[in-house]
Amino acid sequence: MEQRKAVRRKKRRPSGKNSRRRNSGISLNRINIKLIAGAVVAAALVIGLIFAVRSCSAGSKSPEKAVKTLVTSYLKGKEKKILKCYDVKKADEDLQREISATIKYFEAHNPKKTKITACDTIYKNGKNAYVYIIYNLILENDQSYPCISTYMTQQKVDGKYRILAPSEITDEMKKEAAEKYALFMETDPYKKYVTAYETFTKKNPGYEEKLAAKLR
Repeated sequence: MEQRKAVRRKKRRPSGKNSRRRNSGISLNRINIKLIAGAVVAAALVIGLIFAVRSCSAGSKSPEKAVKTLVTSYLKGKEKKILKCYDVKKADEDLQREISATIKYFEAHNPKKTKITACDTIYKNGKNAYVYIIYNLILENDQSYPCISTYMTQQKVDGKYRILAPSEITDEMKKEAAEKYALFMETDPYKKYVTAYETFTKKNPGYEEKLAAKLR
């Protein structure tokens, strides 16, 4: 899943996961390997993909922790905590759509738990940091469904980080993120994700189609 969220993510596959149609963009935001050239970037920039840390209410000391907390909140369906991660009391129309779609995406998988395999900053520009997160949704049959999401974070005046909402991400930021994401796709973490996703789909033919049906 390639949420994906803020410059996201929500949701998230090697060819075009979308946590918002999810993914997260949704970042919880899957990548579809055949559409990777365009869909990945578009989905990743809004999605919104999964991790455990402390509450976002006071912000996180690092962009990675901010993203981990957001994804954990998405998986639990805790909208109030999700809003705190974005540092807003009420979501605008775009953000609410992102949140609702990402939560729905995760619910469609009905995972027992989540395991983070990688989370790091792709690049920083001033107070902004573009972060990726790769994780596995442990399904009811104990199989691992690989997901990937990206989010744009921003450092606040108190030094802590929040997630940027879709409406806060400018065209210039999207362009830079797309360029950096293309480079990220050549790294080992991304390649391992693609391999894991392809392995899952081979073992579970028809899973994506069933998932899509649940999201209609």
